[in-house]
Amino acid sequence: MKFTDWPTVKESLIAKEIGGAFILAPMAMQLVTDGVPIKVVYLGHRDGTALVVAKDGPVRRFTDLRDKIIAVPSRYSNQNLLIHRLLAENGMTRDDVDIREVPPPEHPTALAAGSIDAYIVGEPFAAKGEMDGIGRVLHQTKDVWPGFISCVLVVRDDLIEDRPELIQELVDGIARSGKWLDEDIEHRMQAAEVAGKHYYQQPTDLLKFVLSKPPDRVKYTRLEPLREDFDEIMTLGVSAGVLSETIEFDRYVDPQFAKRVPEAWSMDRLPEETGQEGRVR
Repeated sequence: MKFTDWPTVKESLIAKEIGGAFILAPMAMQLVTDGVPIKVVYLGHRDGTALVVAKDGPVRRFTDLRDKIIAVPSRYSNQNLLIHRLLAENGMTRDDVDIREVPPPEHPTALAAGSIDAYIVGEPFAAKGEMDGIGRVLHQTKDVWPGFISCVLVVRDDLIEDRPELIQELVDGIARSGKWLDEDIEHRMQAAEVAGKHYYQQPTDLLKFVLSKPPDRVKYTRLEPLREDFDEIMTLGVSAGVLSETIEFDRYVDPQFAKRVPEAWSMDRLPEETGQEGRVR
């Protein structure tokens, strides 16, 4: 199921209309705080987010955004927390900028219309601003917060209890595809062709741009949910007033599935041919 805004994803999880989803990392934390029975089991990717400003505009450094409007995907996004982090690092406060929540697909058009001065969002919407000739990347998250986490895979607790083998199959599949993507640029180009036509409903050229300019713009390996990464997000979220309270890592993360992902994969045989779900140790 494809969603175009975060509130609908959240409500669908709460209503048990879906058993799992890729959602924003701070959103997952807050949902667990609010009593929603879900766990983070894996990451979607690392990096793959950029802060974009008008191509021919006056903003050349972060401090030039003082008194400007910045769009974020959601209050409960790591993109929002990164803006708070950059504010602190540049001697600015939350009152120095106007942060507004805007659905990700609307970020490039809002910048083109002049209703915002900058936006920070996950791909491919940052790259779209570049390709359309209206935007310029001020910061890639890989450069200002290496290993940046945007989306995480969450599943409902009842699904973990009832169908753990299904969750393992899903996590294994994400890990395997991520290894394949990151080992060869040609694999990325092939993935752009398939995803653009059949799944993502985005132009193939845009996805190829995202996956190659530069090649480490978004990474699909090292996706185990690590305590130190999430502790950093939790601390920043609470200090920014985005998260209501600090909760323990074990309350919102179930690491068992990521820990079972094999370190080596057989990439040349299908699961039914190996009898071992296509994997080798």
